[in-house]
Amino acid sequence: MKINLTVLLFAFLGFISFSQERYNSESYNVTLDDLKSSTFVKDSTANALVIYEKGNSYVDKDEFNLRTEVQYKIKILKREGFNNANVIIHLYSSERSDEKATKIKATTYNLENGNVIKTNLNDKDIFTEKYDENHTLVKFALPNIKEGSVITYSYTLISRFMFNYKSWSFQSEIPKLHSEYTTSIPGNWDYNIKLIGGRQLFKNESKVEKNCLIVSRGGSADCSNSIYIMKDIPAFIEEDYMTTKSNYLARIEYELKTFQDFHGLKNDYTKSWKTVDDELRKDANIGRQLAKSVDTEMLLTPEILNETDALKKAQRVYNYVQDNYTWNEEYKIFKEVSVKDLIKNKSGNVSSINILLHSLLDGAGIDVKPVLLSTRNNGFATKIFPVISEFNYLIVQASIDGKKYLLDATDKYLSFGDIPFKCLNGYGRLLDFKNGSDWIDIELETPSAIQYKVQVNLDDKEKLSGNVYVKNTGYHALNSRKAYYPNKETYLNKKQDKNINIEISNHQVLSEGKSNSDFIETYDIEYENSLTGDNIYLNPFIIKFFNENPFKLQERTYPIDFGYKDMYFYSFNLNFGEAYTVLETPKDLALNLPNGKGQLLISSSLLGNSLNTILRIKFNEAIYAPEYYPYLKEFMNKIVDIQTNSLILLKRK
Repeated sequence: MKINLTVLLFAFLGFISFSQERYNSESYNVTLDDLKSSTFVKDSTANALVIYEKGNSYVDKDEFNLRTEVQYKIKILKREGFNNANVIIHLYSSERSDEKATKIKATTYNLENGNVIKTNLNDKDIFTEKYDENHTLVKFALPNIKEGSVITYSYTLISRFMFNYKSWSFQSEIPKLHSEYTTSIPGNWDYNIKLIGGRQLFKNESKVEKNCLIVSRGGSADCSNSIYIMKDIPAFIEEDYMTTKSNYLARIEYELKTFQDFHGLKNDYTKSWKTVDDELRKDANIGRQLAKSVDTEMLLTPEILNETDALKKAQRVYNYVQDNYTWNEEYKIFKEVSVKDLIKNKSGNVSSINILLHSLLDGAGIDVKPVLLSTRNNGFATKIFPVISEFNYLIVQASIDGKKYLLDATDKYLSFGDIPFKCLNGYGRLLDFKNGSDWIDIELETPSAIQYKVQVNLDDKEKLSGNVYVKNTGYHALNSRKAYYPNKETYLNKKQDKNINIEISNHQVLSEGKSNSDFIETYDIEYENSLTGDNIYLNPFIIKFFNENPFKLQERTYPIDFGYKDMYFYSFNLNFGEAYTVLETPKDLALNLPNGKGQLLISSSLLGNSLNTILRIKFNEAIYAPEYYPYLKEFMNKIVDIQTNSLILLKRK
């Protein structure tokens, strides 16, 4: 029987590697194996590793504070991981109470000449810094850090803020072997508990402890004691095409639903949407501003008011608000909202501008409703129960001739029916104070697209010149308009800088208006070719959609969120006349993502003295599940390779 020695060698080396990694991930105690282990095979890129961490939250039986005891044991694998020895504890304060951090202890362990050297943190090296009026930072840095060090630190948090029970993050920017959180919650407090991030718990157990909390006059409460454990948690590494990482970091969070004191008095903190709708209807910054009528005849021209086509009228009202009022870059959707001040000052926050848009459209006979949403950087809004504080943006939905349009007048370059990219975060809450609010999907039916048509001539003196026609739609057009109209000269200079081998001239923008749905431009080009003897080597992709693959992770555990469906088209037509013959053209290729989720096609055709090469790329989904990541990664590799290495070889006759 033949034995593959190479396979055996790798298996042996793998065994050695794993045998060298004998981390004690079940305890806070530092062992000799923790110090001797020097690698982490599961993630060779990791510069540090959490071997063990534990949090324990409970209500103090004497002072009724919420106490959280935490312990961390971390291995420093590389110099780049030294920053994990710099610890910051965030404390919240209000007019009524302050959080405190006590019993801070920290130790660095090193193995030197076979001896374990312990270096303790001195109290004088613990610093307190006021961050803002509601936040204080406690900072310290563990001493004597080296590659191979193991650090431990622990402290106790004391808080009077029971509204939000202490949350716990199982995942961070470095991998973890063991993350454990135990809680003891008296029955007086009833919380909505959310496990976020989609990762499975290794252990999730709860039991009731009778009479865990006893007060004077015979009052007592039972406690729900829970233990949550996750193991082998990969590092969370941010990459392109994602919303905020808070949507995906594995963690547990709490929000108080009800509190009942020992006299039986019960307070409800989680409300129904019916209750919230009623509160918003009466709210001075939302409902009352929406209810106030505006003088449309004073603000709008007769041309707009007399327009009989509902869609055209809505578009003109929208353009009026866009052109005459400026967003002050503030969100503050639930405060400082005043349509009256906006009309006077010509500037206001998000709610003021879009509520004015809502009122003018309503006054013009258009069916409109406001929509609350959370932007991509703000995280997903909770759907299970109302959490108004999670919303940070307001837009308008207009219904015209059976079609719905989402509108935002804060951006002067947006087309009618478009909303900012930051608003593409899945869903929003449509407010209807008569029939009740409801969730709506924030989805785009039409893909955004980039289209290039390059026409090039190669004369008998080996000079390449021609014309480029570009048409952008959707968000690609929006980005181009925002780059072009504020400073046309800068726009053209940047375009020239991106194409150093090409000389651009006669640049023209053919589309009209800074809020036109398309952006169309054309320009002439001259560029150099690569000449070797009688041969000319030419890459047809003088303009590239992707210069590199944005997907570089070994594994991605969160969705690939482009925000919208996307299309790319590139046509390169080369007229080489009678002086040359074609020896080689780019290789044809057709590639599909699984389940028809995307297509890649490159093809070339030769007709007489003309060669035409076409590249089509389609992303048929706005959001791809993590299991599509390896396919998208390879898909992008192919795109970059095609654009970089495609070749046309011509020879002089």
